[in-house]
Amino acid sequence: MSIEASPPPARRARRSPEAARENILAAAEALLTERGPQALKLTDVAAAAGISHGTVLHHFGSIADVQTALMERMIRQLVAHILAADPPTEDPAAKADFGARALFDAFESRGAARLAAWLELTGETRRLTMVREAVQEIVRGRLAHHGADPAAAEDLILVSVLLAMGVGLFGPTLADLLGKPADAPRRLALDLLRRQIASLPPA
Repeated sequence: MSIEASPPPARRARRSPEAARENILAAAEALLTERGPQALKLTDVAAAAGISHGTVLHHFGSIADVQTALMERMIRQLVAHILAADPPTEDPAAKADFGARALFDAFESRGAARLAAWLELTGETRRLTMVREAVQEIVRGRLAHHGADPAAAEDLILVSVLLAMGVGLFGPTLADLLGKPADAPRRLALDLLRRQIASLPPA
């Protein structure tokens, strides 16, 4: 009786460094959304990504670097989403309103508000050096393009982020404490921003 040799196990394709980093950050974002920033521990991120914690350290250096890179990734994705979107209107105020709603979505549903607060509490926000570049990219690519004064547009983005952070962190809880609908903080904040957008001075 002949015994057939088993075929050698298939070798798993090695990821490129960029793909490996993206895999780690995607796993970290899933943990952030499901369990909050306290779940972004080295062993948890490694397990979620299906790799060893040594591999995480090889690509990022520390779990703090993973957290910072994740925040930067979320900011880049938000900027790309705002700039690539083409709402079916030529009204500059409506286009700016679309961007504001995208910002609130990111800070609420994707956990960006909690991660940003975590980075601030741990003193890591100083490492987010690309924030100013991201703001200027939105100003140049969306608001100033429609005739808004760049300085006023930057102020609008500052207020928008502060409001989105507050709604993302405390909105539903505070609404519940005050007996308001869960979506009331977001609705009120967006109403404030719409009035601010409508009053933007021209360049």
